[in-house]
Amino acid sequence: MDFNLDEEEQAIFDLAAQILGDKSTHERLRQLTADDDRVDAEAWAALAEAGVLGAAIPEEHGGIGLGYLATAMALQQVGATASPVPLLSTAVMGAMPIVEFGTDAQKAAFLPSIANGSLIVAAGLYEEGTLPSEPETVAVADGAGYRLDGVKPMVEAGLDAGLLIIPAKTPDGACAVFLVPADAAGVTATRVDVTTRRPVARIELAGVQVGADALLGDGSTSGADIVQWVELRTQAAMCMMMAGAARSSIELAAAYTKERKQFDRAVATFQTVSNRAGDSYIDTEAITLTAWQAAWRIDQGLPAEEAVSIAKWWAADAGFRVVHAAVHVHGGVGVDRDYPLHRYFLMARQMELTLGNGEEHLAALGRSIAAG
Repeated sequence: MDFNLDEEEQAIFDLAAQILGDKSTHERLRQLTADDDRVDAEAWAALAEAGVLGAAIPEEHGGIGLGYLATAMALQQVGATASPVPLLSTAVMGAMPIVEFGTDAQKAAFLPSIANGSLIVAAGLYEEGTLPSEPETVAVADGAGYRLDGVKPMVEAGLDAGLLIIPAKTPDGACAVFLVPADAAGVTATRVDVTTRRPVARIELAGVQVGADALLGDGSTSGADIVQWVELRTQAAMCMMMAGAARSSIELAAAYTKERKQFDRAVATFQTVSNRAGDSYIDTEAITLTAWQAAWRIDQGLPAEEAVSIAKWWAADAGFRVVHAAVHVHGGVGVDRDYPLHRYFLMARQMELTLGNGEEHLAALGRSIAAG
């Protein structure tokens, strides 16, 4: 793996860090929470103007034409600031599959609006009791198009999206992926409050009529393959976000323990505290390096399933250890919602649960090794 970013990738990383560092401050995020604003509109507009939203979108559609890694690096900064911007759902789960599988008409219809920030995309992959590539939501041929019926119970950015990515089961049992306008008749989005205090949507589709042109792609790639393609990139992107959240957590802990004194000594000098800080640093480096490895392999078009499983294990297992240790060494301050650490703790906890527990990832890696 080459750990050096090229000039354009480094520019996206730096721009995201500067914009989110300036816009998504603790005071700003606290105000957004008080006002119940789900998206930091100022940060979102600035990311669009700087080209971050269109990093992976071809130039002919208003983007920059970079690969997966540039957007992944920007997402690390989203995690580092706990910024409420729907970059994961819009850029990774929305724009990238349209770029990869969409028809020319679909690319022209949606990619320019994604790049300029006017269109937020949400993907309804998750359904209870089944895999994303084996949905229970159904799509039935109806005239020249399709009728969609089903429920997507936890859709990130679903309350603010203008476009929904919806996998559905066709009568022959296959999976197909549809591009559904969020304001289509029969689409209902209901608020669901979750761990991070940033609500998601329960999307219900009741007799939603879409045209044949709503089917993502030209039929040359199966819907199940499209969903798995999106899943892989989404999981690696979440690991990148966890890397950012973990690093910001230990930086807060380091700054606090150097200032906080007991018995006329900074608590950072106590052996127990310094040991936990050292362990957290090692964990954070492992989360970061494995996430970068997974993102780089995806960007280079190399097999990445094992790398993503390794990154998921570190992100899920070590990510929670890092934020838990940061809260612990802060004492009572760590659980105060007027202090920024709680955002990283809640984000890390939700991503840990979303990525799955460590035992699942170790079992998957074990099966892969045994099969190889």
